[in-house]
Parts: sequence; structure tokens; C-alpha cells
Amino acid sequence: MSELQVGTAVTGIYKTGKYIGEITDIRPQHYLVRVLGVLKHPMQGDLHNPKEADVLFFHERRALAFREQANIPKQMVKPFEEKIPDYKESLKTAVDKMKNELLETSSQWAEMSLKMIDSLEKDYFKS
Repeated sequence: MSELQVGTAVTGIYKTGKYIGEITDIRPQHYLVRVLGVLKHPMQGDLHNPKEADVLFFHERRALAFREQANIPKQMVKPFEEKIPDYKESLKTAVDKMKNELLETSSQWAEMSLKMIDSLEKDYFKS
């Protein structure tokens, strides 16, 4: 695969979230990506014990903020050909999708994740 260029619109997977953004810098192993939209909200809880509720600390995982920059491994970055959506709208869509998936899952992890998402929603979408 050829090297992507600064300014290219891309999708990138960072931790457990997937984002739309643009490349602002090229590093040896990573692209620096400025976040412009959210495709998949990060999973809640412990990254090292996914979907487990019985962990030492159940983490609240926020989506990367609008225009926040993240170093994303090159193999996790792909060109994005579509129109870049509004950040808030894409975040709302990603949160709603995650909530629906969690509501279909009956587990303690899903219940704890829903509480985290409810709390995040209050912060994300306050007027």
C-alpha cells in the first residue's frame, strides 16, 4: 500500500473507537490524524479484559474530541472517500448504535457500559 499524504481524509481505528479525520503529519509507524467524525464509539470498561465487568476499575471511555489529534498506527488508517459528516451528528449516531447493541446484550458488562454511556451522553450533548 502506498503512503497516504498530509491532508488526506481517512478512517482510523484508535483503541476501540473508529474515527473519520485528516492526516496532519506522517511519522515512521503512525499517521497523526485530526478527528472530524466518529464512526464507532469506544467500548467501555477495561481494554485488557474486554466485555468483563469483574475488573479492578471499569473505565469510562470517551470518544476523541472534535479536532483532537491522535497517533494511529499506519495499518489502522484507510482512505475515506465519502463526505465528512458533522462531528456532533456522527457522535450521536455512534452513541445510539452502541446503546442499541448494549441493550440487546444481557450481561453485567453491558449494564455497566450503558450507565457509562448515559453519563457520557449528558456531557457530550449538554446545551
